[in-house]
Amino acid sequence: MLLVLDVGNTNTVLGVFQERELRAHWRVTTNRTQTVDEYGVLFRNLFAMGGIDLGPLTGIVVSSVVPPLDSVLHDVCEKYFNAKPLFIEPGVKTGMPVLYENPSEVGADRIVNAVAAFEKYGGPCIAVDFGTATTFDCISAKGEYMGGVICPGIGISAEALFSRTARLPRIDIRKPAHVIGTNTVASMQSGLFYGYLSLVDGIIERLLEEMGKVPNIVATGGLAPLIGEHSRYIKNVDDLLTLEGLRIIWERNQNNKRRGSAR
Repeated sequence: MLLVLDVGNTNTVLGVFQERELRAHWRVTTNRTQTVDEYGVLFRNLFAMGGIDLGPLTGIVVSSVVPPLDSVLHDVCEKYFNAKPLFIEPGVKTGMPVLYENPSEVGADRIVNAVAAFEKYGGPCIAVDFGTATTFDCISAKGEYMGGVICPGIGISAEALFSRTARLPRIDIRKPAHVIGTNTVASMQSGLFYGYLSLVDGIIERLLEEMGKVPNIVATGGLAPLIGEHSRYIKNVDDLLTLEGLRIIWERNQNNKRRGSAR
């Protein structure tokens, strides 16, 4: 079995693959203060509740955008799963050329999403990830990572509205019945939902002007179903895109090792 970990600023997603099939996956809060033992117990409990017997692991692969947690997760993998994890970082074989001015600046999750999007949907394509930040990653027809866009996530935008206004309540982010709100909650929901939907479609529209025809635009992340359903451009919503990308990169690195040992 292969254990994959996608560590984001807000949530950490775990998945277990067996023979390329995702057996189970979980989403937990990313906690920068938890110890090695606390994370170890949490992960073990999740596997037990899911009826997953990891046994001898094939490996562990980690995508992290929270550097302070990297050493903790490394120790968790070695102490509780007796495996050395593969972190997605410069030097890891992804099979995708990165055209960024400084490739090391690209977040691991963005590369993982790009690899999975190209592998599953072909190119050119755009991967939109609705996380703490919303990212738009562009992949060429040749499978090159071209670059993209980073903007505040809808949760950050909503939090700024709640915290900076004394009389506005906290609300759920959802599609309101009408654009014109007839009460405060409906007005806020309209502003957040339609404002963010317009941001997403507006950015994609400008990306398409630079890229030309892009047949495949895929969304992933927490609010991907909500925004993707109503977007003029997003045609695919893939909740497991990042986990699939981690599996793909793991396999490419194992194949690379086998070729190297055969020389």
